[in-house]
Amino acid sequence: MPAPRSAGLIAVVLAVASFFVPLAPVQAKVATRLQVQEQRDPSSLSELRKEAERSAKELEAASNALKKRQETMEASEKELKTKLAALQEMEQRLAVIRQPVSQMVELLYAQPLGSSDNIMLFLTEDADQGTLRAMSDATQMVVVRQQAVEQTSKLYKETQRLAAEAQELRAGNLLAEAQLAAEVDTLRQRSDKIVKSLTAALVKLGIKIDKVGRAALGCNPLRAATADDYPNGLIPKSMLCPLQQKGFSLRADATIAFVSLNEAYRKRFGKSMCVTDAYRNLAAQQSVYYRRPGFAAVPGRSNHGLGLAVDLCGGVERSGSAEFVWMEKNSKRYGWFHPSWAYSSPFEPWHWEYDPKIEVL
Repeated sequence: MPAPRSAGLIAVVLAVASFFVPLAPVQAKVATRLQVQEQRDPSSLSELRKEAERSAKELEAASNALKKRQETMEASEKELKTKLAALQEMEQRLAVIRQPVSQMVELLYAQPLGSSDNIMLFLTEDADQGTLRAMSDATQMVVVRQQAVEQTSKLYKETQRLAAEAQELRAGNLLAEAQLAAEVDTLRQRSDKIVKSLTAALVKLGIKIDKVGRAALGCNPLRAATADDYPNGLIPKSMLCPLQQKGFSLRADATIAFVSLNEAYRKRFGKSMCVTDAYRNLAAQQSVYYRRPGFAAVPGRSNHGLGLAVDLCGGVERSGSAEFVWMEKNSKRYGWFHPSWAYSSPFEPWHWEYDPKIEVL
């Protein structure tokens, strides 16, 4: 019968082996996915932004899953330690049980009772008290030996079961963590690649991007959704992105869509769009509301306060102009539109708004 410690060592070896073997198909799967994603890389700024946001969310979700798995693994490791401690206790119990068996063998070897002389003494009237006691002791030893063998067998089976459970725990934990880590690494590469492409494109077009996590240096192009967490007119500068037109800013997704629209406009008219207003904080909304009654929304209700509206000039402010007509025909391709109320109540041909849903369509 092999020693229980050997069984434990074998279990650990098998666990480690089972960790390394399945990684090949996992790595191949991750590599294939990465290649497919590279083939589908978006080209336009809006597509880049959407893909960057998706990649960032996927990376965050995978990182959270990995963190959760690691926490689960820590709990499993505690359970594994408990099982290993149980294995050690089994070994100690086996050693205790083996001791009387060994003593019995030594005693029988020193005072053999199975010889013909001892048997004859027992069968005749000449058997003295010592002989009878010796035979009784021998009988008791046989019983004890049988019990010891049975207990040893049970304990060894239990030891094997614990070793198998320990192996399964460790192998499952290592494999699951390796798979998640490979997935996180793939998503990180993907996210870094898309964000780098988006950043380079925006910087090339004159948009300042925050590269080191400091809002004062520029904007984070992936913070569009977080701007919704702030009240109208109270969005922090760190949640906004500057336009190419100096002094104006919008929500990140609106800025990127406007930059794309501006580039198309520039190719058509040979000039960038003229902007007179974009994001308005609450104080600016109140100022405009009192200065231009009837031509400004109630403070706290304007789309300017959400970073989703601009007021334009340079020809767009004149209904029926070539610039205005071009905007009507092309702006929705970039998520921008002229709201229906602005055609009559009040009439504001210069006012345009951004809607992410339109851009998706």
